[in-house]
Amino acid sequence: MGLFGKKKEKAETCCGACTPESMAAAEAAKATGGIKVLGSGCAKCNALEAAVRSALEELGMDTAIDHVTDFGQIAAYGVMSTPALVVDGRVVSYGKVLSVEEAKGLIRNARG
Repeated sequence: MGLFGKKKEKAETCCGACTPESMAAAEAAKATGGIKVLGSGCAKCNALEAAVRSALEELGMDTAIDHVTDFGQIAAYGVMSTPALVVDGRVVSYGKVLSVEEAKGLIRNARG
């Protein structure tokens, strides 16, 4: 009767592309500051990036925006719903496209 037998242990990864080396690189990238938009590059992700770019211009900040499309790096932030906005290594929004005013408020609060 195999119902109560020991399960075979096997090493599985989430998508097959996650290796210890790639996860270490994702954790190292997380430690860097700046502003990042996390997402696959879809229309919503691009709309968030445009809103953040406008918010930075209105705030008078000359900060580069990184658009992270690697799902290993996105998972390292704990984000399961994109698009997401990361300010100085901290996730401040995920799962929705922000307006310019919402983005300004979140950036202002995060950079305090």
